[in-house]
Amino acid sequence: MTRILLATRNKHKIEEIETILSDLPFQVLTLNDFLDVPPLKEEGTSFQENSLQKAQTVYEHTKILALADDSGLEVFYLNGRPGVVSARYAGEGATDEANNQKLLSQMMGVAPRRRHAQFRAVLTLLGDGTVETTEGICSGMLAESPRGTNGFGYDPIFLPNGFSRTYAELTAAEKNTISHRAKALAAMKGVLRRYLTGT
Repeated sequence: MTRILLATRNKHKIEEIETILSDLPFQVLTLNDFLDVPPLKEEGTSFQENSLQKAQTVYEHTKILALADDSGLEVFYLNGRPGVVSARYAGEGATDEANNQKLLSQMMGVAPRRRHAQFRAVLTLLGDGTVETTEGICSGMLAESPRGTNGFGYDPIFLPNGFSRTYAELTAAEKNTISHRAKALAAMKGVLRRYLTGT
């Protein structure tokens, strides 16, 4: 069975990706299986750059087909922030709660019609002679306070379009049909099928 290595140790991302890829004949590995791989850097100015950088690091150290994700929340009122610094918006090592609170404080008093935001995910598949990128976006708006206990990151304060519930109030199955990462993975599954058949 062909091996694919997810360039993450984030258990939430691993669960999402494994679920969506479960119908493909891959042996899915994660960085938890390769503790000698150094911490992945996010020094790029875009999700594309960071995703590629992660995939390159993982492939260089393992020579296993690597699938890397970089994703974050873009708030239009804040000119796209937090963007590529979503995971560390409140500082290096910040908790999800701290990031959420910083963002909500910056949006305090902003009218609903100006609270539009979107989650963006960029995936890079990198192997011997293979470099492919896909992207997914989920549009919505920011809630005024956190709601829900599912998910991670900014999920408790993001209301996807068409829903009155936040990402964190959706079931995993619901989120996996509409999320930014699900959309990027849906496109990547086509790439992976072609990879398996050598086309």
